[in-house]
Amino acid sequence: MFGLFKKKSEKEKLQEQYEKLMKEAHRLSTSNRKLSDEKVFEADQVLKQMDKLD
Repeated sequence: MFGLFKKKSEKEKLQEQYEKLMKEAHRLSTSNRKLSDEKVFEADQVLKQMDKLD
């Protein structure tokens, strides 16, 4: 209950964005390989941002 209004840290936001991009890349991998590769590249950029925070 007390964690209900807790704001997410920058790392948690980036982790969610990374997971979202990887799911989208996986979904696109069956229909459009080029778009899938772009999503994986974007996810990689997010991962690099996460590493910079550590």
